[in-house]
Amino acid sequence: MPRTTDHDERRTHLVKALLRVAGRHGLHAVTMRNVAAEAGVSLRIVQYYFGTKEELLHAALRHLGASVAERVGASLAPAGPEGSDRDTIEAWLLAMLPLEEASRNSWIVFAEYHALALTDPALAAIRYTDMSSALEEALAGLVAAAQRAGKVARGRDPRTEAAILLATTTGLGDSIMAGMREATQAVAILRYHLDRLFERPT
Repeated sequence: MPRTTDHDERRTHLVKALLRVAGRHGLHAVTMRNVAAEAGVSLRIVQYYFGTKEELLHAALRHLGASVAERVGASLAPAGPEGSDRDTIEAWLLAMLPLEEASRNSWIVFAEYHALALTDPALAAIRYTDMSSALEEALAGLVAAAQRAGKVARGRDPRTEAAILLATTTGLGDSIMAGMREATQAVAILRYHLDRLFERPT
């Protein structure tokens, strides 16, 4: 299936070009033409793989989501099967925070997607919030598993706790990016909250 592989690689190459343009100039500055220039291909090539700018933006968003999922998966690997529920959740959330260049770049572009979607009907039609919903659902499952193991108090609602964890992590990430607090402070706050969630039930 070499032809399919080549097409997939070309699409990924174009998406990465878009993300580089967005990282330097902002998502609002992205055009099919400057993506083509960044990728070193003709405009017709970009239009062949992505009929509209919205299709290209949607593909880039999916790529970002997959990259975040891959980064989270890599952060969980060192803990192995013996890692605690607390360790798993902490590793997951820390991988989301903008603590390194790759995650900071992803954070910036995600934030721009959100800001532009507030006023751009075409972007608003892209269901970019689906990834957050899926993440919240997965976090709820992890909290529920810890609860069944007796590590989280029975009175806690896993879905509500997952929503709080995600909102807290998002807020801390925004504060890092805005220079409101150091990354080490944000990590300490997140761990403090996890300590409270995983207090031994009485």
